[in-house]
Amino acid sequence: MEFLEQLGDIFGSVVAWFEQLLRRFFGSANDRRIRQMGFVRQPDGQIDVVPGSVLDRINAHESDIESWSDERLAETASLMRARHASGESLESLMPEVFAAVREVGRRHLEMRHYDVQMIGGQILHHGMIAEMVTGEGKTLVATLPATLNAIAGKVHVITVNDYLARRDMEWMAPVYMGLGFTVGAIQSTMSPAERQPAYACDITYGTNNEFGFDYLRDNMKPTRDLQVQGPLDFAIVDEIDNILIDEARTPLIISGPAQDDVSKYARADKIARQLTRVEHFEVKEKEHSCHMTEDGIRAAEQLVGVESFYTSGNTEWPHLLDNSLKAHHLYKLNVNYVIEGGDVVIVDEFPGRKMPGRQWSDGLHQAVEAKEG
Repeated sequence: MEFLEQLGDIFGSVVAWFEQLLRRFFGSANDRRIRQMGFVRQPDGQIDVVPGSVLDRINAHESDIESWSDERLAETASLMRARHASGESLESLMPEVFAAVREVGRRHLEMRHYDVQMIGGQILHHGMIAEMVTGEGKTLVATLPATLNAIAGKVHVITVNDYLARRDMEWMAPVYMGLGFTVGAIQSTMSPAERQPAYACDITYGTNNEFGFDYLRDNMKPTRDLQVQGPLDFAIVDEIDNILIDEARTPLIISGPAQDDVSKYARADKIARQLTRVEHFEVKEKEHSCHMTEDGIRAAEQLVGVESFYTSGNTEWPHLLDNSLKAHHLYKLNVNYVIEGGDVVIVDEFPGRKMPGRQWSDGLHQAVEAKEG
């Protein structure tokens, strides 16, 4: 067995060495894909553009588009939509559209897209992840695939908070409007009547929470004219690790108003305060959960005054007490929520933004209210 393990280690080392050798001569899979798009960075730092590539064709359009008037550039949306409707693919339109975006950015923002940003735009258009650090122009890069895909349908640009959604929309609006497209932003304070025109724009900026909750609310509307969001054609996600990994742990749930006896939450809170950690319950911070032990269940049954939680009429007590324990040991005042006007207001953990009108589900919100009295 020891010999086989050693043999496996040797084989793994040989494979790793061979992969490094291939990468040295042929580059990584990412390097090869970027080269196919037309961008080659030489060892000395010099940038080469591959002849005939998409990037080469974008650059070839630049001198011609520089001579276009603002009026002609503003017709880009209608002209490209007509060509797309007649059978031209977005891929074939990409060089001219990207070149037009570059020119409008230069005129209205005094920001010209670099060749490497053109590659970033292609990567996003093809549904891949582009890793860019702050300062490399992520906001500007997003205008490329957003404009191209707005030819065929609606585009949503998803960011992490209301401030960035509005800021990026207002900052990049001259680019979109200079090409004949409309742009809007969704804010958490907007009413449904205000959201409809923002979603009706060709390109809409907003947060993952707003897009997600609007989708859920739309699916509860009885008729289409009461819905706000419209079609879901193409999305660009900023800070994708935050939105699709970190914040993805928090489910989007719309809770209806409680119809049951609220006094039971206060009673559960009183009992939870009398239970002892470790002996009566355990807290798992990583899983964000609290559960009573067998000793805790027996102690709680005595405090409630019932023989068993697992007989008819008593089965909701374990859930009520688990929520009360979570309220005390996992949900912190001025971290997860604040008190305003006597109400518990949730604080979004990542942007740190208050979310009035939102409630935790399954009785957890009522448990936190009972904790705060």
